[in-house]
Amino acid sequence: MNDTVVERRNRRKAGRTGCAVEATLSVIGGVWKPVLLFHLLEGKLRFNALCRLTPSATARMITLQLRELEADGIINRIVYPEVPPRVEYELTELGRSLAPILLTMRDWGEKMQALDTKAA
Repeated sequence: MNDTVVERRNRRKAGRTGCAVEATLSVIGGVWKPVLLFHLLEGKLRFNALCRLTPSATARMITLQLRELEADGIINRIVYPEVPPRVEYELTELGRSLAPILLTMRDWGEKMQALDTKAA
């Protein structure tokens, strides 16, 4: 896990182009990270709830994406000492700062879906 943290922190620096967009995409890029983050905007969610909200993603993929987001300080993983263990995920303050980006992505996606509906 420690190697992952170092690797992700290096990617966030936008080493290839020096562009801030690259730095953002290194943290939230991909198919599932923005979707998971969008669902977490409403508050804490358990792992199974996230799986139900993203049925096309495998549980392993969701786990990997959540680990990367946690390593980047975007989400917190809260483990409750219960039997069976209960785990919840929530956005950190840094993660909540992504809300305007995620909401704008949602709005843009809705417009694209509307255009696809009109064209069909």
